[in-house]
Amino acid sequence: MADRTTAQQPGDAPRDAAAQAAPAAIPAELQDLRDSIDNIDAALVHLLAERFKCTKRVGILKATHDLPPADPGREAVQIQRLRALAINAKLDPDFAEKFLNFLIAEVIHHHTSIPRD
Repeated sequence: MADRTTAQQPGDAPRDAAAQAAPAAIPAELQDLRDSIDNIDAALVHLLAERFKCTKRVGILKATHDLPPADPGREAVQIQRLRALAINAKLDPDFAEKFLNFLIAEVIHHHTSIPRD
């Protein structure tokens, strides 16, 4: 029986040196950056969880006091505030606005599901 590591068998896909090479080692700087990104992602998840704990309490208060789930005036102020923060932080303000709009929509969805007294 032929050694398949050295001899190509009929029907085998062609092999070249690049296909046989072991994966390149990840540069230390790349790994450090990935580790930082992983830490930031974890912090974002925890921050979002904390934010949603607060917005859940807001939703309960709104339901208790028969207030509407959405507050377009506050939302507009928050969007402008976040856009300004994004600009100062050198972050695309359109991205920041889309992100906040996504959060607002999710919060309103949660608020509309809270039973009203």
